[in-house]
Formats: sequence, structure tokens, C-alpha cells
Amino acid sequence: MPEKKFHTHSYHREVQINFVRSAGPGGQNVNKVASAAQLRFDVANNISLPSEVKARLIKLAGKRVTTEGVLIIEAKQFRTQDQNRAAALARLDELVRRAKEKPKSRTKTAPTRASKEKRITAKKTRGEIKRGRTKQSAHWE
Repeated sequence: MPEKKFHTHSYHREVQINFVRSAGPGGQNVNKVASAAQLRFDVANNISLPSEVKARLIKLAGKRVTTEGVLIIEAKQFRTQDQNRAAALARLDELVRRAKEKPKSRTKTAPTRASKEKRITAKKTRGEIKRGRTKQSAHWE
């Protein structure tokens, strides 16, 4: 099976990858082999990405970004370091690709007459239901 090659991006030079022991079950090698890849990418001090892309990347990454602005991605689904490294870089590439997309700006629209009337009708119906729940002393005695 041919090895999948990834296109190296300019920000890949600023990526630091360490290998750590993977948690969970794994048989005899689980406590000996450090095959899980831990990718660190300093988003805050990055020079190759524009500032608006950095801001979107930090927002997209959420809890995976430290308070110092370092994105941490862990890949541990494979048994080999190479596969986990490739998986971590692929996840970083996907995050950066999504961060490069500019969000569509929302155009303000006024509510239609029909939607206003529907809302008022629903409010009146709800009020009638609630009014029907009140105690009507003259009818009960």
C-alpha cells in the first residue's frame, strides 16, 4: 500500500511534534512504545498566517489552544509514529483550511407582515389557553 504524501505548507516548519505513550489498552507494547503524536503549533506567534486567520483558528480550536496561544493536537489512533504524525498534520491542515474560509456576513432583513401576524396570533392563542386556566368562581358554585 503506497504511503500517503501530504503537501507541506509554510506553517509546517513551525510545528513541533513529540511522541508520547498512548493511554488505554494496547497489549504488551502499551508501556514501552511512544507512538502517540503530540503536535504543538504556536498560533499566537506564528508569522506565516494572517492575523484574521489566526483569530479564526484559535476560535475553531477551542479548548485545544493553551492560554499562551499554542494549539495542541494529539493523534493516537494508529500503532506507528509515522501514521500518527501524518494524522496530526492532517488535522492541523483541516483546521487551518477551515480558518482560512471567511464567514459569510449576515444581511439584516425585516420580518414579513405574515410572520408578524403569525406571531401575534400565536401569542393570543397562548393567552386564551392561560386565561382558561383561571378559577371561575361563578360557574363552579
